[in-house]
Amino acid sequence: MREDTRSRIQEVALRLFTEQGYEATSLREIAEELGVTKAALYYHFKTKDDIVASLVDSRLAELDELLEWFKGREKTTETRRELVERYADLLRGTRHIEVARFLERNQTAMRDHPTLIKIRDRMMDLAAEMSGPGATPVERISRSLAMFAVHAGKWLLKEGELSEDEVHKAALEVARRLLEI
Repeated sequence: MREDTRSRIQEVALRLFTEQGYEATSLREIAEELGVTKAALYYHFKTKDDIVASLVDSRLAELDELLEWFKGREKTTETRRELVERYADLLRGTRHIEVARFLERNQTAMRDHPTLIKIRDRMMDLAAEMSGPGATPVERISRSLAMFAVHAGKWLLKEGELSEDEVHKAALEVARRLLEI
């Protein structure tokens, strides 16, 4: 029951943060939307920052797991391809799009949020790990862009223009081509 309540709080907060803006949304409004007291909300989250951290923590854990998996592998085109495919699958299996939309609409407020800095650092670690110390600048950039291709593919096409599966397949194809450089 506790997880269900936390999940509902995250869902409502994410929607309100996206619609109204992070700074314009209060904990009171989140509690009212949920039909609970502010005290009940405080039991799960003391601050809005705590809610944001909880939304990003699962993504951080997924990135850490992916990074650990990749560190133990030989850096071949095949393992890089598998890394990108695993990353693409992670993006499809989480609240990634909703959280990304929230972050995009609240860039100023979220720019220096500590949890988001950790995400950026993990992405930089993944990009560095994909290339290794002997990679040329072209290899480093193309491999980093392969990760970005699956991450950003959804944003670069007009909404509704293609199905989620079509965007996913197209982004993976672009990523695979970048890995061949």
